[in-house]
Amino acid sequence: MIGRHKILFLTLAVALIAFAVTAPMAKAADPIVIKLSHVVAENTPKGQMANKFKDLVAQRLGGKVVVEVYPNSQLFNDNTVLAAMLLGDVQIAAPSLSKFGKYTKKLPVFDLPFLFKDIHAAERFQNGPAGQKLLMSMESKGLTGLGFLHNGLKQMSASKALRVPGDAKGLKFRIQTSDVLAAQFEAVDAVPLKKAFSEVFTLLQTKAIDGQENTWSNIYSKKFFEVQDYITESNHGLIDYLVVTSTAFWQGMPADIRAEVKKALDESIAHGNKVALEKATSDRKMIMDSGRSKILQLTDAERQQWVEAMKPVWKKFEDQIGKDLIDAAVAANAGS
Repeated sequence: MIGRHKILFLTLAVALIAFAVTAPMAKAADPIVIKLSHVVAENTPKGQMANKFKDLVAQRLGGKVVVEVYPNSQLFNDNTVLAAMLLGDVQIAAPSLSKFGKYTKKLPVFDLPFLFKDIHAAERFQNGPAGQKLLMSMESKGLTGLGFLHNGLKQMSASKALRVPGDAKGLKFRIQTSDVLAAQFEAVDAVPLKKAFSEVFTLLQTKAIDGQENTWSNIYSKKFFEVQDYITESNHGLIDYLVVTSTAFWQGMPADIRAEVKKALDESIAHGNKVALEKATSDRKMIMDSGRSKILQLTDAERQQWVEAMKPVWKKFEDQIGKDLIDAAVAANAGS
C-alpha cells in the first residue's frame, strides 16, 4: 500500500513539474498582437507608414510580434480610438494632433493657423527639446507618444472661390475636434462643424457643408476634389499625427522586444514622412490635372489678409498652450 502511494505521489510530482515547465513555454510562444488603427487610405503617408511597420516587424520579430493594420476607420475612428486604446482594444494609433485636447492642453499648438512656414520648420520643432517633451506629456493619462508623422500643410476647399477672409463668411466648414480650429474659422465669420473624417465626402457631396481643410494627400485619396469646385492653396496649418500607444501596453512588453518594435516604428515613421513630402507634390498635380477642382494661388497681399484675420487665435490660446511653447515653434521657422 505504501509503495502504491509512493508511486502515485511521484507520478503527480512529475506531472506538476512538467506542467510548471511547459506552461510558461506555451505562454511565451503566443505572439504579442499589435492592432494598429488609422482612418485614412493605404496609399497615404500614414497608410504607407503602417504597412511598412507591419512588414518590418514580420521580418525581424516573426513569431514574437504580429502587427494587424486596420485602415479607413475599419476598427475605430479618430474620435474613439484613444478611449479604445486605454481599454486595450487597440495598441497603436496615429490620430491627428488635433484629437488630443482631452488629454493635454499643449498639443493644440500644432493647430494654430500660420504657425509654421513649411513642413521643415514643423519637423525642426518636433525634433527639438520642446517637441520631444510633448511625446511624454500624456503619460499621466495612460498614453505614450512614440513619434510625429507628417501628412502635410493644409489647404482650404469650398463650393466657392476663397481668396480673402470675407469670402468664407457664413460658409460651413468641417473641422477636426479642436477648439483652436473652431476659433480659426470663427475668426473669418465662418461656421465650423466638428465631424469625423470618414463623413467628410458624404457631407460635401450632399452639400451639408460648404467646405473643409485638408492636405493634398487627403484631398486626393478621399476624392474631396471631386465634390469641391475650388481649392485655395493657403498652407495655413498643419496636419500631422502623433503615433501613440497605451503606456501600460508599452511598458508591459519585454524590454528587448520593445526596443526592436521601437526601432521598426522609427524607420516606418521616417518612410512615411518621406512619402508625405513626395505626395504633397504628386497629389496636387493629380488634382490639377483632373480638372475637377480649380486650384487658387493667393497673392502675397491676399495671404496676408488671412494671416491678419487668424493670428489673434494665437493670443486666445496662449495661456492654455503656453507662450514658451508657441515661441519655440516660431523659432523653428528661422531655418526656413
